[in-house]
Amino acid sequence: MNNPVPLKSLKKGDFFTKKSIDSPSDSQVWIRGEYDRSSKKFSCTRASDFCDEQFISGSKLVYTDFTY
Repeated sequence: MNNPVPLKSLKKGDFFTKKSIDSPSDSQVWIRGEYDRSSKKFSCTRASDFCDEQFISGSKLVYTDFTY
């Protein structure tokens, strides 16, 4: 069973998915980046495209138990 964890509990550079997926494709895997103090969110980039950046709240539940 893949239990969700809050994004803020991950370390910088950790991989995660937004949905529970056992074997995600590259476009479904995200990398946690730096905390942005102005927006109070974490910068996250897609593993397949570093130009695709989203700012995600630290309380967002994400999944880390998958085979990449």
